[in-house]
Amino acid sequence: MTTFKSDLSNKNFPVSEKISGKSVRKSVFELIKKDYPNFTSGMFLSDTELNVYRQKYVESFLTKQIGQLTKLEKTVLDSLKDKTTLSDKLDGDEQQNMTFGQRIADKVASFGGSWTFIISFSAFLLVWIGINIYWLGNKGFDPYPFILLNLILSSLAAVQAPVIMMSQNRQEEKDRERGKKDYMINLKSELEVRMLHEKIDHLIISQQEEVLEIHKVQVDLMNDILKRIEKLSENEKE
Repeated sequence: MTTFKSDLSNKNFPVSEKISGKSVRKSVFELIKKDYPNFTSGMFLSDTELNVYRQKYVESFLTKQIGQLTKLEKTVLDSLKDKTTLSDKLDGDEQQNMTFGQRIADKVASFGGSWTFIISFSAFLLVWIGINIYWLGNKGFDPYPFILLNLILSSLAAVQAPVIMMSQNRQEEKDRERGKKDYMINLKSELEVRMLHEKIDHLIISQQEEVLEIHKVQVDLMNDILKRIEKLSENEKE
């Protein structure tokens, strides 16, 4: 495999990654100059090294726009560097960070607000009333007016109120987390679009240089052909 030595790090890279300093955007080129003052537009670097400074450019852009980077912005930048999917990582982090109480609150709220709970609890009430009135002839463990059942229902209502508040708090937490996820995903999309624009600009500049080079070669060929024609014309006259 043919390689070249980068003027930036003096390391060998495949020729396919060879990039001229002329084709690097000014904003990214200035970041390179900060670390390597001797690097000029006439030198060459690799695409791998250029990607590192593209990441630095994105990070500096975020710092200028937002100020001090928070944990959310750092997570987005890490996702860009590692080239990983952000949504899967966020879902995994949420499951790992949930406490035991939060898991119980979610399960209780999910079961308490379902038709399964309503139907099963209604069946329990009918069975309780049926056993005491019909099977035990209203002389069972809780005859009419079902004082024990009223006590159970009162206790259940007393417990149900904080459970409902707990589920509402959990829903608010989920909404906040969902808002953070949307912000992070939108931010990553914006940064990826910005990096894509930078790469497209780089390709356009590279293509323009190649077209100019081809044009120069064509002009040289035309001049050479004209010189030969002039020589032939002079020979014929002689």
